[in-house]
Amino acid sequence: MSITLLPHGERGGMTPKEAARRWRELTPDIPDVIEKSFTASAVSLGEDINIQIRGKDLEVMSEAAAALTEVLSSFDAIYDISDSYRAGKQELVVRVRPEAESLGLTQADLGTQVRHAFYGAEAQRVQRGRDDMRIMVRYPESDRRSLDNYNQLYIRLPNGAEVPIETVASAQLSAGNATIRRVDGQRTINVTAYADRTRIAPESVLRLIESQHIPRLESEYPGTTFSLAGEAEERASALSGLARTSLLALIIIYTLLAVPLKSYLQPLVVMASIPFGFIGAVLGHFILGYDLVFFSILGIVALSGVVINASLVLVDFINKRRLDVKLSVTEAVTLAGVSRFRPIFLTSVTTFVGLLPLMLNADLATAPFVPLAVSLGFGVIFATSVTLLLIPALYLILHDLSGSPKNTTKIDSPAER
Repeated sequence: MSITLLPHGERGGMTPKEAARRWRELTPDIPDVIEKSFTASAVSLGEDINIQIRGKDLEVMSEAAAALTEVLSSFDAIYDISDSYRAGKQELVVRVRPEAESLGLTQADLGTQVRHAFYGAEAQRVQRGRDDMRIMVRYPESDRRSLDNYNQLYIRLPNGAEVPIETVASAQLSAGNATIRRVDGQRTINVTAYADRTRIAPESVLRLIESQHIPRLESEYPGTTFSLAGEAEERASALSGLARTSLLALIIIYTLLAVPLKSYLQPLVVMASIPFGFIGAVLGHFILGYDLVFFSILGIVALSGVVINASLVLVDFINKRRLDVKLSVTEAVTLAGVSRFRPIFLTSVTTFVGLLPLMLNADLATAPFVPLAVSLGFGVIFATSVTLLLIPALYLILHDLSGSPKNTTKIDSPAER
């Protein structure tokens, strides 16, 4: 069912997502429904939760999927839970009896003769103009209408004798499978769900299910394995790629700093503010009550190249004052802290204030990007606060360890100083 909402001004400001949520709440349980979902997005980014069940026995896997669905239903903010298992039409499963195998009858021979009797065997093809006519040989239609006709079927043995099918084969009615999905050669069933991100993060739900429920389900349903799929699997793959490329980025940052600073150790002083940016990002999530999610990690990675700005400004200012004005290292460090405090502080505060509207926005459309803004905003503020004290101290420690004298030749003119 598809509906089109009135223009925004005529529907009292209700968003499409709010309309879908309200429709979902008002819809009662529908008996025998295969899948029920409500969506208000023109473009889908995939399910928030996607857990893949692998195994050999589809019946056991479907029971495990039902148990996992029940677990997901216990979370209030999880909705539109479904699985990919679909029962097909009723089918007749025919198997060769053990005593018939001694007569040389195989499962392939049995299946072929049953197929030829009801579906037909191609005898020849006749060309009529551009059409290729296939001539099929099979039982008359009157002998193919019911299962009772199957019981009257005769099977030819390898020695040429014909016997009733009931004597050499067993038959059982069962529900077939509409589709069988395989990944790496294993049968799979996917259990999917969506989460209300304003109330709960899907990442926290997945962590809870992985730690508490999946071990229990794997023991209750032997032969099945559970793994993350969909968005969670892609997120894990993306995080792995981020870890590799982030290390490369840090090496490049170090190289870019070492060349102009003409030092192997001063770039480490500049980059010492990066871990404190991470701490600030975590504290920001704790203060605002957000969970650390994938977009939080993206913000932390982007933070690495931002928080070193203040450190670089301080170190570069100290080096220039020691070289140009011939100040002692202690005086140069003190002057750098006093002179650079205002621009460093204002730069960090304006960055934080610029991200504040996004951090405080409760709109569901921008909810995934709020953790990214929290990581950047609080990381910059915290790293800057620490940088103004940490970097001068580290610079002095580095100077002491290098064995250089603390005082250089000072200028005599107070005006020049």
